Amino acid sequence: MNNDFSQPQRQSLVGVVIMFGNTFQKTVRALWPILIIWVLKINEFNKAYLGLGALAVFILVAVIAYFRYLNFTFQLDEENEEFVIKEGIFNKSRLAIPLDKIQQVNINQSLLQRIIGVHALEVDTAGTGKKEVSIKAISHDLATSLKERLLDGSRDSKSVAIEDTDFYIAPQDSTKGHPFIKISLLSLIKTGLTSNYVRTFALLLAFVITTFQHIDEYGNLVGFNSGSLDNYITGAVMLKFLAFIVIGVMALILVINLVRTIFKYFGYKITKQRDSLLLSYGLINTKSTILRPDKVQIVTVTRNYFQKKLDIQDLKIRQASNKEANNQDQKKTAIEIPGCNNSEKDILLEFLLGEVPVRGVMLKPNIRKMLVPTVMFLIIPLSAYFWVGNTVGPEVYNFILFVPVYVLLVGIMIYFAFRHSRLFVNNDFIIRQSGAWDIDNDFIAPHRIQTISVTQYFWQKGSDIGIVSLHTAGGTISFGLANYTRLKQFVNYWLYQVETGKKNWM
Repeated sequence: MNNDFSQPQRQSLVGVVIMFGNTFQKTVRALWPILIIWVLKINEFNKAYLGLGALAVFILVAVIAYFRYLNFTFQLDEENEEFVIKEGIFNKSRLAIPLDKIQQVNINQSLLQRIIGVHALEVDTAGTGKKEVSIKAISHDLATSLKERLLDGSRDSKSVAIEDTDFYIAPQDSTKGHPFIKISLLSLIKTGLTSNYVRTFALLLAFVITTFQHIDEYGNLVGFNSGSLDNYITGAVMLKFLAFIVIGVMALILVINLVRTIFKYFGYKITKQRDSLLLSYGLINTKSTILRPDKVQIVTVTRNYFQKKLDIQDLKIRQASNKEANNQDQKKTAIEIPGCNNSEKDILLEFLLGEVPVRGVMLKPNIRKMLVPTVMFLIIPLSAYFWVGNTVGPEVYNFILFVPVYVLLVGIMIYFAFRHSRLFVNNDFIIRQSGAWDIDNDFIAPHRIQTISVTQYFWQKGSDIGIVSLHTAGGTISFGLANYTRLKQFVNYWLYQVETGKKNWM
């Protein structure tokens, strides 16, 4: 479908509904303290005035949504090779994005957008940690055409001739629009039951803490007297309650992981389009994104014991992103491909990296690497436990039988984290292996490196150990505590490769 993007275009008229929903959501978030007071003291207000106030807010939000729709336009400036966005009601802005700076273009569809038949298009560059542009409501044909035009415009000077490599795909798989990799529902079920335990537990913990805080705030607001309840809930009762909760949480984690994985990645399809991969997935909120090998900075393959037995692993691809974003933020924005078997993993690695990396020279960390986690996760928690038992409440000693179990589990995790920590180096790739239960293998090509830092504190000089950090546009990977002399030899070799190589980092 051909579209004249040289002229300013608006979103679909039905996009006013999306604008209204977005504006209404922001209004509710801004006014939630007032809304809570209204709900709690609704009987004390005049119903007529309350209704008029709600109607006035509704009309105001609708007017704002309409003017946001009316003033939002997008177009392509062919002469300057820029994608231009104009928006704003009172304070109007003009955003011009050079086409060669466009990092990624996603086509998403939420449940509301699916109901009214529109899609959202998001444009991302390497200049910020968030999406540069989000067009909330356009047709699928228009979104697809615009996406292809934006990516074609950025391909002129930095294309990578993937077709010239030895990468092989069966003839029927190379047909445009035909997925050559599909992640089955069974693979998603396996992934949901065997991954993301720590992340799900952290989310549950945050939810429980937040819920209790809101309950306490509500109790104070309505004047609830919690004295008698505080007398009943002693430290021993709370510890018994927490011990009981842990068992339920373990089962709940499995259920949440399974549901989250299926809802997020259902129908995962990977389609080859020229020198790119089109990733499409989602049950309720669908997402379509382009993955280009020349943008890939770090590829991570994650697998644990259960996943190894089931022949599945997860891939995470980090592309060039905001230089000011920290490493954790860059990990969160990584593109995930769950539930790949070994053959699918090898196909993807060969497409993204040009070949399947092999492990070369291995470097092990020093035994001192176990010292810091031992202090943080064993010595400090145990010291705090016995201090509480001796000074605050001796009833905590009723659960002292759990101490050996905790020491054993944490000790095993620290040991395996040390045992799995390895650095492999060959002529073409650097592989950093890490993790206690979920084993991560980070693959990075030397020409992607932008900065290398080697750290050695004064107390480490006697043992000749240090830490090396490889900084790329997609994040940083570090390895230590390893032989410092050997690390410097590797650093000199990588710098030589960067200086003499003809490949660009993007």
